[in-house]
Amino acid sequence: MGPLKFAKAGNGNGNGFGMVEAVVGLSILAFGMLGVAAAFAQGMRPLAGSNDDILAREKAVEAIESVYASRDTKTIAWAAIRNVKGETGSDGGVFVDGQHPLTRAGDDGLVNTEDDSAEIESLVQPGPDDVLGTGDDIVQMLTGFTREIELRELTPNLRRLRVVVRYKVGSEAREYEIVTYISSYA
Repeated sequence: MGPLKFAKAGNGNGNGFGMVEAVVGLSILAFGMLGVAAAFAQGMRPLAGSNDDILAREKAVEAIESVYASRDTKTIAWAAIRNVKGETGSDGGVFVDGQHPLTRAGDDGLVNTEDDSAEIESLVQPGPDDVLGTGDDIVQMLTGFTREIELRELTPNLRRLRVVVRYKVGSEAREYEIVTYISSYA
């Protein structure tokens, strides 16, 4: 094997890369990296509100469980497991129509009824000491959330139960909806 030979600049034999080729190659690479960064940012966007998404789901499930519990324990009669106005305008139930802030349940233990507290629900998380129930706990008021419970009669013994929790993540409005059915038979 002989000694290495290096091409001299400007010798005109076409060996190696020139400045123009290097700039063009780096431009293509930079454009590709910008595309990857944009895709990464777009992929991270849904994760921004993932805690609120989970919270909305749990609040919707809580409302459904509340309705089922009222039927199972006979806290209220089957005839009252409806909206106040509902489809007819006078369904005569206990669940208020439309969207309402997430407030604490009243004496009946049911959410979205006329006896609900005016106090907005909150989420309490452990503070820097990682112990729940101490003075440094972090309290998040759930002021940006609303819940709607809609009950529609399908047959005398079957109703459609729809719960929608609406909230915002930044400027984006989101909602979580659960539709299920409830019968008069516990």
